[in-house]
Amino acid sequence: MMSMKRMLLASIAGLAALGLSVAPTLAQTSPVTPAQAPGEPNAIPLNTGGVDGQTAPETWFNQWGDTFTRNVTVATLTPVLPKPGTANGAAVVVAPGGGLRWLSMSNEGWEVAQALADRGIAAFVLKYRLQPTPADLGEFERNMNGMFAAGAPRPPRPTVDPMSAQPGGPFANPVADAEAAFALIRSRAGEWGVDPDRIGMMGFSAGAGTTMATTLAGGAAKPAFIAPIYGGMDAVAVPADAPPMFVALAIDDPLFGNRGIGLVQSWHRAGKPVELHLYQNGGHGFGLGNPDRTSLGWFDVFMRWLDVNGFLKPKA
Repeated sequence: MMSMKRMLLASIAGLAALGLSVAPTLAQTSPVTPAQAPGEPNAIPLNTGGVDGQTAPETWFNQWGDTFTRNVTVATLTPVLPKPGTANGAAVVVAPGGGLRWLSMSNEGWEVAQALADRGIAAFVLKYRLQPTPADLGEFERNMNGMFAAGAPRPPRPTVDPMSAQPGGPFANPVADAEAAFALIRSRAGEWGVDPDRIGMMGFSAGAGTTMATTLAGGAAKPAFIAPIYGGMDAVAVPADAPPMFVALAIDDPLFGNRGIGLVQSWHRAGKPVELHLYQNGGHGFGLGNPDRTSLGWFDVFMRWLDVNGFLKPKA
């Protein structure tokens, strides 16, 4: 389970990603320490290209006891499959968050994927391409602290829709990576025991944004269901073929807990299946949940939602 420290880190990371400021002492409570890159023996390159202007190598770091990566220029997909004889045919692409500048690989990637696999669902962790950060870890940390500092200037308002998957949009590379992930899973569905018609996508924070942008882009991914977890809640134009959607959010989320539920209302008004769980507490970045927080139970509710909607049963 995610610790309170993890939740705090995710909260301030998300605030920084949106150009908001918090007290600098929050950012400095736990140092950023370098980490050796994991072996990732099962990671499959998606061959979606690099990142324009990126010269710094991919690096890993630890903070709050969690593992993160940044400067990702080579997108990969890591399968986490159920034990033999336990698979039900459903699959989920898991997109970690991190403000599009780093990825919370343990809290919102590997741990979630393993929880899905333990329930018989084939999970695939998407390590998508990120926006550049300084190569030097110290400079990276100073930049982070500068973003957190009280009174730090906000970044300029984007000239494109923040959810845009079009060239120049912040989600262009992540969406291309997600579409390649869906194509790969479908091409190897027989090998991995996956029903091509029951592949969904789940994302956390910026990963929730990636999930929504992938859905709204109208490309070839076409997830069978989506689960944006503590992501943006602004209203959207809902595609005619929009899939069923499950949303989990804590009302005390400092980013999105007080910004309405326009996204959910958009889905409902379009006549598309949607379920919202708005929890009393949990903050931002709670992953699978924290002890003594009501949001701890969201994953079990999500499993029931998948089951009731028929995603855990083979088609007759």
